[in-house]
Amino acid sequence: MIRYPFENIPPEGEAVEVADGVLWMRLPLPMALDHVNVYALDDGDGWTIIDSGFASRGTKAIWRKILDGPLQGRPIRRILVTHHHPDHVGLAGWFQTAHGAELVTTRTAWLFSRMLLLDEQDRPTEEQLTFWRRAGMDPDILNQRANERPFNYADCVDPMPLGFRRVQEGQTIRAGQRNWTVRLGNGHAPDHVTLWSQDDNLVIAGDQLLPSISSNLGVYATEPEADPVAQWLDSCESFKPHVREDQLVLPGHKLPYTGLPTRLRQLIENHHGALDRLRQHLREPGTAGDCFLPLFKRKISAGEYGLALVEAVAHVNHLHQAGELTRTLREDGAWLWQLKEPQDG
Repeated sequence: MIRYPFENIPPEGEAVEVADGVLWMRLPLPMALDHVNVYALDDGDGWTIIDSGFASRGTKAIWRKILDGPLQGRPIRRILVTHHHPDHVGLAGWFQTAHGAELVTTRTAWLFSRMLLLDEQDRPTEEQLTFWRRAGMDPDILNQRANERPFNYADCVDPMPLGFRRVQEGQTIRAGQRNWTVRLGNGHAPDHVTLWSQDDNLVIAGDQLLPSISSNLGVYATEPEADPVAQWLDSCESFKPHVREDQLVLPGHKLPYTGLPTRLRQLIENHHGALDRLRQHLREPGTAGDCFLPLFKRKISAGEYGLALVEAVAHVNHLHQAGELTRTLREDGAWLWQLKEPQDG
């Protein structure tokens, strides 16, 4: 059973102690998922910070309140970034340059972050427009996006200086007076760091093991044939031998919780269920953009459209690469997907 031991969310600039020497803070995000959780591990002579929030003047001001308040003015020795998404890595460079912190993350997360910081455009590239057409993006939305400045990673991620410390699968690191085993997940982000305490019941989960919501599994123009659904399911299976009922999971969003065996089972079943509904839906041909209702079982709002589209592409890619779907290119440039007819005999 999933339980939430901490009902009170930490107020802005304050912290909740969730275990000895482990503080939970929350930072705002300007989107439907309006917050990200960050954590501080007490190393005695300073702190290890887990993730950082978006880069903005407002977020930096909140961090200054945290540094002077719950963190007692002691130095930030390290910032450990779970994965390369902007709400987690946004201020890593600021902690490095302004606070002298060491950046700790996977090589993949660091390289993705550095690459995306350099990738700024005033208008979407032709490759991006082709990807949206292939996905069957709504024509009105496509026309609007083609003529406006796209989201740029550098809009909410501070510059990152050279230099980081790499963590790898199976490695042990020491932080917060504990030894932690590094276990990497995939699907939501490549080489996503999770930390499993060897000394008590704590699991630092980032976005790999969220409660109550599903992590987005998206395909993007950078790798249009990717299959993050397979990577996600493989990661969930790899975590199974390590989960216990008593573990306190510290996620990147929503509330800390216990009951990880149940939640892991739900995370697996959620995508198998979505794939079953998609198989049924695609008995008739359709684009990825036509698949929102069977996948998500609800109407998708304008603010969620982009994430819904890349997740729909992920699920049709998965079935296609498993040999279950055919695809043909429609005159408007969209892929039409359809379930293969069963073979006799």
